[in-house]
Amino acid sequence: MRDDDLIRPFQVEAAGVRGRLIRLGPTVDEIVRRHAYPPPIARLLGEGIALAAILAGALKYDGVFSLQAKGDGIVRMLVVDCTSEGRLRGYAQFDTEALDRLIAGTDGERFTVPRLMGGGYLAFTVDQGDDTERYQGIVPLEGATLAECAHKYFRDSEQVQTAIHIAMADVGEAWRAGAIMVQRLPEGDPAMMARGAEPDRSVSEEDWRRTVTLMATVGEAELTDPDLGPDELLYRLYHEDGVRVFDTQPLAFGCRCSRERAERVLEALSAEAIEDLTVDGRLDVTCEFCSSRYDFDGAAFGHG
Repeated sequence: MRDDDLIRPFQVEAAGVRGRLIRLGPTVDEIVRRHAYPPPIARLLGEGIALAAILAGALKYDGVFSLQAKGDGIVRMLVVDCTSEGRLRGYAQFDTEALDRLIAGTDGERFTVPRLMGGGYLAFTVDQGDDTERYQGIVPLEGATLAECAHKYFRDSEQVQTAIHIAMADVGEAWRAGAIMVQRLPEGDPAMMARGAEPDRSVSEEDWRRTVTLMATVGEAELTDPDLGPDELLYRLYHEDGVRVFDTQPLAFGCRCSRERAERVLEALSAEAIEDLTVDGRLDVTCEFCSSRYDFDGAAFGHG
């Protein structure tokens, strides 16, 4: 079996730098194919899924970690969430006609975040239930990639030196994604995104630069290669400095929608809204995350 759909924590021994490696195969492929997204949207969403997973993997929480990007461009919204059990889901809202015009005017190039999303923001939210305070961090969509936007968040908001590299590719008629993140953690009380990771010693500037430089050598093909195991990839990068790996956390697609939840949403709507949604006496509710459809009798809500 392939080493897929997992978070692999690691430590570069000589430097004392902690990191995480994400490998996504069937999970990311199922999420994007449920919506039949065109390649530019599938690639952007896949990068968002990998980013959400690698950030969630650095947290100790019991609930849901969410990544949400809102823009004023072709892609209006991108949402991904990851539960503390490693269940992932996500979707994107975009202007189909505007995307078609953009693709028609290019020759298969890959589009940056500014080209697809324009101006906007990227938000990270940790929700551990009604009885706890939600944590939210927000940063402008400033960067060519979602990873670069996340770099700005860590630099400006958390003041934790962080390097992230993400890849999403169509490999043999299946989408795959990968990500690697290293952090130079402060002594004492780590920032929110680094909770649970306690460094053995302070990391020198030279050690940090070397770790990041080596990480930058990994290519998209290596991050998404189905035949290259995560431990083998980490060994390629850091064998000279020594690399220690820790227990993996599995990842999988998992939507939390249900007929009961859809019914509760309808019950909360006004009579006017229900009337507008009723067609030939039927109400159809489609989950944006997984495209599951739930059909209801309008008469149950007063509109037969």
